[in-house]
Amino acid sequence: MAIPKSDRRVSTRQFRLLKENGPAYGVPFGEEDTSDSLDEELPEEITGLPSSVREAWAVDQMAKSQFFHQKLHEWGMLEVANQLDQVRGEDLAWDAQQLAISEKAWARVIHRGIKPVLVFAHPQILTTLPRVVGYYRMLALVSQKSMLRIGLGVASYEDGSSCPPAEVAEALAQRLNRIISDLVEADAVVEPREFDLWRGMSAGSQAQGSWGNTKGDRAEAVVKSLLQRRIKEIGLVMSANNDGSLIQLHDGRTLVLADKPDFAIYHGDRIEAAVEIKGGIDTAGVLERIGAA
Repeated sequence: MAIPKSDRRVSTRQFRLLKENGPAYGVPFGEEDTSDSLDEELPEEITGLPSSVREAWAVDQMAKSQFFHQKLHEWGMLEVANQLDQVRGEDLAWDAQQLAISEKAWARVIHRGIKPVLVFAHPQILTTLPRVVGYYRMLALVSQKSMLRIGLGVASYEDGSSCPPAEVAEALAQRLNRIISDLVEADAVVEPREFDLWRGMSAGSQAQGSWGNTKGDRAEAVVKSLLQRRIKEIGLVMSANNDGSLIQLHDGRTLVLADKPDFAIYHGDRIEAAVEIKGGIDTAGVLERIGAA
């Protein structure tokens, strides 16, 4: 979906930086705004930050906000919600016990005049509407990874490539409805708009994970490229495969650039060193990235 021009105008310096970096994150870099009002700089004595740091964060802000907005449409969140609005939920057989919907949660939703299909998952809906699994999974405030950990992976159902078979749809509905029922019961009053906020919180968390992975992938590619070039420059390479991911060194060791770890040095079958690459501009996250590595 195209971003309105009025929302895409950025300052001359930010335009240059985002043009250089934005495409690496899969986001458009907008249009240049040459007006002085958008290109004014706050002096360092006021911000306490060097201009290079401010520029880096400004580019990160713009790229990240557009990345998140892109994910909203990529995941079809509005389209799926609109599809469910058109569903005649009253034509479905709602066996609350079979679907793991608590009596209290069901009563609260019904008494507020909210269509049950907008809150609770029904196997028939899951097997017929593509990507609708993601609607209820986000409503339950759980991640794709956590669903995979309990043996109910949903990624292929959420990207629209397929719908779950009947037995899987029933298991998904039951699991998600148990969680949603607990959430509904936790509130003294059920507010319809809150359901949109639940989905928004889940989507934001998922987008943040995707954003981190995207930045990490770019950092990994840059570091690997630098490493390959450097070891060639200093004459350590004896031979390498076509893509440079397997490099035989003159001292008999082998350098492997792969994944988990991102690159490692082997002497025969014994690993001598391994490195996991993490990237980011937030120094506060250094320890977290070290822990992840």
